[in-house]
Amino acid sequence: MKIKLLFFLAGTLITFQMMAQRSVPTTESFIIMGKIQSELVVTLADLDTFPILVINDQIIYNQKGEPKDTVTNMKGVLLKSVLTPIEYVYDKPKQLNEFYFVLMGSDGYRVVFSWNEIYNTEAGNQFYIVTEKEGKTIKEMDERILFISTADLKAGRRYIKGLQAIEVRQLE
Repeated sequence: MKIKLLFFLAGTLITFQMMAQRSVPTTESFIIMGKIQSELVVTLADLDTFPILVINDQIIYNQKGEPKDTVTNMKGVLLKSVLTPIEYVYDKPKQLNEFYFVLMGSDGYRVVFSWNEIYNTEAGNQFYIVTEKEGKTIKEMDERILFISTADLKAGRRYIKGLQAIEVRQLE
Protein backbone atom coordinates (compact mmCIF):
# COMPACT_ATOMS: atom_id res chain seq x y z
CA MET A 1 0.00 0.00 0.00
CA LYS A 2 2.79 2.40 0.92
CA ILE A 3 4.60 1.65 -2.33
CA LYS A 4 1.48 2.40 -4.38
CA LEU A 5 1.08 5.71 -2.55
CA LEU A 6 4.75 6.51 -3.15
CA PHE A 7 4.41 5.78 -6.89
CA PHE A 8 1.23 7.85 -7.03
CA LEU A 9 2.90 10.82 -5.35
CA ALA A 10 6.01 10.52 -7.56
CA GLY A 11 3.86 10.35 -10.68
CA THR A 12 1.82 13.35 -9.59
CA LEU A 13 4.96 15.34 -8.86
CA ILE A 14 6.46 14.50 -12.26
CA THR A 15 3.21 15.46 -14.01
CA PHE A 16 3.09 18.83 -12.26
CA GLN A 17 6.76 19.39 -13.06
CA MET A 18 6.14 18.70 -16.76
CA MET A 19 3.07 20.96 -16.82
CA ALA A 20 5.03 23.79 -15.22
CA GLN A 21 7.73 23.51 -17.88
CA ARG A 22 5.29 23.39 -20.79
CA SER A 23 5.49 26.58 -22.78
CA VAL A 24 2.61 28.46 -24.34
CA PRO A 25 2.41 28.02 -28.13
CA THR A 26 3.68 31.16 -29.87
CA THR A 27 1.41 33.15 -32.14
CA GLU A 28 2.24 35.12 -35.26
CA SER A 29 -1.10 36.94 -35.43
CA PHE A 30 -4.43 37.27 -33.65
CA ILE A 31 -7.95 37.68 -34.93
CA ILE A 32 -10.55 40.20 -33.77
CA MET A 33 -14.03 38.78 -34.31
CA GLY A 34 -17.55 38.74 -33.00
CA LYS A 35 -20.06 41.56 -32.85
CA ILE A 36 -18.19 43.67 -35.44
CA GLN A 37 -18.72 44.57 -39.11
CA SER A 38 -15.83 42.39 -40.34
CA GLU A 39 -13.17 40.23 -38.78
CA LEU A 40 -9.65 41.61 -38.61
CA VAL A 41 -6.41 39.63 -38.48
CA VAL A 42 -3.56 41.55 -36.83
CA THR A 43 -0.06 40.30 -37.69
CA LEU A 44 3.30 41.05 -36.12
CA ALA A 45 4.02 43.36 -39.07
CA ASP A 46 0.73 45.19 -38.47
CA LEU A 47 1.75 45.91 -34.88
CA ASP A 48 4.80 47.79 -36.21
CA THR A 49 2.47 50.33 -37.83
CA PHE A 50 1.06 51.57 -34.50
CA PRO A 51 2.71 54.05 -32.13
CA ILE A 52 5.10 52.18 -29.82
CA LEU A 53 5.09 53.24 -26.16
CA VAL A 54 7.46 52.47 -23.27
CA ILE A 55 5.81 50.24 -20.64
CA ASN A 56 6.87 50.38 -16.99
CA ASP A 57 8.42 47.26 -15.48
CA GLN A 58 5.81 44.94 -14.01
CA ILE A 59 5.77 42.33 -11.29
CA ILE A 60 3.76 39.29 -12.38
CA TYR A 61 1.87 37.59 -9.54
CA ASN A 62 0.56 34.04 -9.34
CA GLN A 63 -2.99 33.10 -8.36
CA LYS A 64 -2.10 33.46 -4.65
CA GLY A 65 -0.84 37.01 -5.12
CA GLU A 66 2.80 35.99 -4.69
CA PRO A 67 5.44 37.53 -6.99
CA LYS A 68 6.20 35.06 -9.79
CA ASP A 69 8.27 37.10 -12.24
CA THR A 70 9.28 40.62 -13.17
CA VAL A 71 9.05 41.78 -16.77
CA THR A 72 11.35 44.64 -17.70
CA ASN A 73 12.34 46.86 -20.60
CA MET A 74 9.00 46.55 -22.36
CA LYS A 75 7.51 48.48 -25.23
CA GLY A 76 4.09 48.02 -26.69
CA VAL A 77 1.02 49.17 -28.54
CA LEU A 78 -2.14 50.32 -26.79
CA LEU A 79 -4.96 47.80 -27.17
CA LYS A 80 -7.41 50.56 -28.01
CA SER A 81 -5.13 51.70 -30.85
CA VAL A 82 -5.36 48.20 -32.32
CA LEU A 83 -9.15 48.29 -31.89
CA THR A 84 -9.51 51.71 -33.58
CA PRO A 85 -10.46 50.39 -37.05
CA ILE A 86 -13.14 48.09 -35.63
CA GLU A 87 -16.76 48.96 -36.41
CA TYR A 88 -19.08 47.51 -33.80
CA VAL A 89 -22.55 46.21 -34.66
CA TYR A 90 -25.22 47.97 -32.60
CA ASP A 91 -28.46 49.91 -33.06
CA LYS A 92 -28.05 52.64 -30.43
CA PRO A 93 -24.78 54.03 -28.99
CA LYS A 94 -25.82 53.20 -25.42
CA GLN A 95 -25.71 49.52 -26.40
CA LEU A 96 -21.91 49.80 -26.35
CA ASN A 97 -22.27 49.63 -22.54
CA GLU A 98 -23.28 45.99 -23.07
CA PHE A 99 -20.17 45.07 -25.06
CA TYR A 100 -17.28 43.10 -23.64
CA PHE A 101 -14.08 41.63 -25.02
CA VAL A 102 -12.74 38.13 -24.41
CA LEU A 103 -8.99 37.95 -25.00
CA MET A 104 -7.85 34.36 -25.59
CA GLY A 105 -4.39 32.89 -25.33
CA SER A 106 -3.13 29.94 -27.36
CA ASP A 107 -3.15 27.85 -24.17
CA GLY A 108 -6.88 28.46 -23.61
CA TYR A 109 -6.41 31.18 -20.97
CA ARG A 110 -9.12 33.85 -21.22
CA VAL A 111 -9.51 37.34 -19.82
CA VAL A 112 -12.53 39.66 -20.03
CA PHE A 113 -12.69 43.45 -20.38
CA SER A 114 -15.76 45.65 -20.77
CA TRP A 115 -16.12 48.23 -23.55
CA ASN A 116 -16.24 50.98 -20.90
CA GLU A 117 -13.12 49.66 -19.18
CA ILE A 118 -11.15 49.94 -22.43
CA TYR A 119 -12.59 53.17 -23.82
CA ASN A 120 -13.97 55.07 -20.83
CA THR A 121 -11.47 54.66 -17.96
CA GLU A 122 -7.84 55.52 -17.33
CA ALA A 123 -7.18 51.78 -17.13
CA GLY A 124 -7.82 51.55 -20.88
CA ASN A 125 -4.71 53.66 -21.39
CA GLN A 126 -2.66 50.90 -19.78
CA PHE A 127 -3.70 47.81 -21.76
CA TYR A 128 -0.86 46.83 -24.08
CA ILE A 129 0.15 44.37 -26.74
CA VAL A 130 3.86 43.94 -25.91
CA THR A 131 6.18 44.43 -28.89
CA GLU A 132 9.50 44.30 -27.03
CA LYS A 133 10.53 42.73 -23.73
CA GLU A 134 13.90 42.48 -21.99
CA GLY A 135 15.80 43.46 -25.12
CA LYS A 136 13.95 41.05 -27.41
CA THR A 137 11.66 42.14 -30.21
CA ILE A 138 8.26 40.53 -30.57
CA LYS A 139 9.64 38.20 -33.26
CA GLU A 140 12.31 36.97 -30.83
CA MET A 141 10.06 36.47 -27.79
CA ASP A 142 9.19 32.86 -26.96
CA GLU A 143 5.71 33.66 -25.64
CA ARG A 144 4.60 36.12 -28.32
CA ILE A 145 2.05 37.70 -28.71
CA LEU A 146 1.87 39.13 -25.16
CA PHE A 147 -0.89 41.22 -23.60
CA ILE A 148 -0.46 43.01 -20.27
CA SER A 149 -2.64 45.27 -18.16
CA THR A 150 -0.34 47.60 -16.24
CA ALA A 151 -3.35 49.16 -14.50
CA ASP A 152 -4.01 46.04 -12.45
CA LEU A 153 -2.81 45.76 -8.87
CA LYS A 154 -1.77 42.18 -9.62
CA ALA A 155 -0.64 42.19 -13.25
CA GLY A 156 -0.40 38.40 -13.49
CA ARG A 157 -4.16 37.84 -13.52
CA ARG A 158 -4.56 39.47 -16.94
CA TYR A 159 -1.16 38.69 -18.46
CA ILE A 160 -1.77 36.70 -21.63
CA LYS A 161 0.93 34.79 -23.47
CA GLY A 162 0.30 33.71 -27.04
CA LEU A 163 -2.66 36.03 -27.70
CA GLN A 164 -4.58 34.43 -30.55
CA ALA A 165 -8.03 36.03 -30.54
CA ILE A 166 -10.14 38.89 -29.26
CA GLU A 167 -13.84 38.17 -29.39
CA VAL A 168 -16.28 41.07 -29.11
CA ARG A 169 -19.52 40.03 -27.42
CA GLN A 170 -22.70 41.73 -26.26
CA LEU A 171 -24.73 40.90 -23.17
CA GLU A 172 -27.99 39.22 -24.02
